[in-house]
Amino acid sequence: MNPAHRQAAYDVRLEWGPTGAAAVAAPVAVVVDVLSFTTTLSVAADRGITVYPFRWKDERATAYAEARGAVLATGRSQREGVSLSPVSVRESVGVERLVLPSPNGSAISVALAEAGAEVVGAALRNRSAVARRLAGRGGAVAVVAGGERWPDGSLRPAVEDLWGAGAVIAALVDLGVGDLSPEARLAERAFRAVEPHLADELAACASGRELAAIGFAGDVAVAAELDGSDVVPVLTHGAFVAG
Repeated sequence: MNPAHRQAAYDVRLEWGPTGAAAVAAPVAVVVDVLSFTTTLSVAADRGITVYPFRWKDERATAYAEARGAVLATGRSQREGVSLSPVSVRESVGVERLVLPSPNGSAISVALAEAGAEVVGAALRNRSAVARRLAGRGGAVAVVAGGERWPDGSLRPAVEDLWGAGAVIAALVDLGVGDLSPEARLAERAFRAVEPHLADELAACASGRELAAIGFAGDVAVAAELDGSDVVPVLTHGAFVAG
């Protein structure tokens, strides 16, 4: 890997997807997947639910959940039980442990933890809480925008994750953190530009329209709850718990 891609000269770095996460590795990594892994994760953390991220959604996930006495999240398309939908988690009853498969947010979180980083889950709704946790610690922070996937499996940079990553970075800047890479500075500026109209723009972006078209506009509304949570999910021994 080209050393320039590591953004090592800067304390606050920004990259996309699993490959980008590995490139800008730092002692602390902030994973952002607004629609919907980290938004769902933040809602679960608000409710005291332990969340196990998992890379795959197949029989391996079933066995993994059974071994931990956890509920396995279903696909949104099943429209029943707990799923990657934050509304489904908010409305759930009696769930204490949840396995949440996701090809983006979960996979990135697991890979970063395996590489030795402290992994924090951030969304628009808890971005200030995440910034407060990180601001006084010093050292480098890697902010990873999860992005989405095109049908061929390639990364689709998603504007909602640019805004989500920028929201965390903007909150860090407001707390006096500097030394941003140009990539991180771009994300910060993108968030500040959209902030006055955040809910409308989130609903209008490609991912927001995609969810609304299949009946999940409520998930987009939850994702737009800027600073609606003070809880920071931290990945500890394979599970996200309230930090």
